[in-house]
Amino acid sequence: MPYHFQFRTSKLSGWDIRVLKMTNMAATTNSNLDLTASIAGTLNEKHCHEHLQVLKTFTSSLRDKDYRDAVKEEAFSSTFKVLSRLYDELQTASSEDQDLESVSLLLQLIAECFRAQRNACVQSTRNQSLIRELGFINVSLKLLSFLQTKNFESSDGVFEPLRCGIQFLGNLAVGNQTCKDEIWSLSYPDLLLQLLNTDDEKTVNYASMVLHTCLDESKVEEMSNPQNVQLALRVMELCRTQPDLDWTVLIATQHFLKSSALVEGMYSGMSNHERVTLLELIFAQLQEEDSEEFGIPPSVAGFLASSFQEGCGAVLTLATGSASSEEVLQEALTVISLLDVLCEMTSDLKQFMFLQDHPDLLVTTVELLKQVHAIGKASKNIFSPAQNFSSFSGDVESSSQSPVISFKAHLIRLIGNLCHSNVNNQNKVRELEGIPLILDNCNIDSNNPFISQWAIFATRNLLEHNLQNQELVASLERQGTADYSALKELGFQVEERDGRLLLKTVRKD
Repeated sequence: MPYHFQFRTSKLSGWDIRVLKMTNMAATTNSNLDLTASIAGTLNEKHCHEHLQVLKTFTSSLRDKDYRDAVKEEAFSSTFKVLSRLYDELQTASSEDQDLESVSLLLQLIAECFRAQRNACVQSTRNQSLIRELGFINVSLKLLSFLQTKNFESSDGVFEPLRCGIQFLGNLAVGNQTCKDEIWSLSYPDLLLQLLNTDDEKTVNYASMVLHTCLDESKVEEMSNPQNVQLALRVMELCRTQPDLDWTVLIATQHFLKSSALVEGMYSGMSNHERVTLLELIFAQLQEEDSEEFGIPPSVAGFLASSFQEGCGAVLTLATGSASSEEVLQEALTVISLLDVLCEMTSDLKQFMFLQDHPDLLVTTVELLKQVHAIGKASKNIFSPAQNFSSFSGDVESSSQSPVISFKAHLIRLIGNLCHSNVNNQNKVRELEGIPLILDNCNIDSNNPFISQWAIFATRNLLEHNLQNQELVASLERQGTADYSALKELGFQVEERDGRLLLKTVRKD
């Protein structure tokens, strides 16, 4: 995030303001000349703490907008020469047995050069361009890379110039496409990946800010190349391990999720644990109010639907106890997360309703529901209905025991979504004998909160404007296999007339 400085103001007369401006202009001109000469003077002297004070004065002066707007190119040119000399001396110091005090001073001077340039770039396109043209980006990135790869006695002393250098690059890039492109071309992907792997949270946060600032659609597509996907995977890992780093979450939601090529590339290279994090971010993005305008492209939805179909059988291992390893468990949790995302996508989000026609998605879901339901009835296991409601009384521990909480309910929800106003899918569920299956899940089950409501919702969508499905349900009622209370909840009742069963709508008060 670019640094901005606030200054107190007071009310002055027009004459006072004109006099003050002339005074400030004269003072700024003199200050410019004095500081430029002082910075240039350090180039021919052995570094000392007085040089550090000169740079600190320059840094402080650049907080003032008038000074920032009037500073001469010579001041930046001298600072560039100082920074280049410091880089050369740091390389020499690291290869020789230099004393700690000398190295510490070099690191402080480098940090102060970066601070000065960071301040110079605030709300100043002119200074950004001058600094870029002088070659600051190249030497700065070389310095950051060197600081990353060399072991110094004091790691804290290294982190200070690292942080300041990255902040400088961030301010340099803000609102300046030419600077963004040059920073990207010289740092992508290796240096950015190095910085995001630094063992310092602030450095990682600032590096994430630079990455976010530089990214655009073409750069995201570049990241989707298999040889470059590691940088995107590192960002996603940080989303999982350091969720308080807002920049990485913004990178993922504002850039990564908009690229189907990158999502597919990341998903293929991720562990199942990391996939769950990606799916959680997608789920959260779908719930945003502006998801239709800024959300996930339909091609991502199609990819996730296919991934669900390919891997959904992994959930069944949870019933047999064969999910002994953490990886097997994570594979099942990935399927559960995929189902949650598909349920949200098909909840009347227009851009994703094409999933109603996604090849065999409905068939896969109905068949999986059949298997889960049969396994749950065959013996006491994780899919069996339960009447333990302690999880709803604030007992967090008990509510987190089962990884398949609501899984069967969400399968029914997805079936209902896929059948909404879709006659072909309504008929397909009937042909797959899915209607009796759904009606058999109208009972309360503490492992599947609201399953009866989702079953009623799905049945409603299956019966709407579909006489064949209505007749089937009516016949099930006569055979005693359908739950009449569930039909009543839907607003239907079964009536026999002239030897035929009719499903009638009940008017509710």
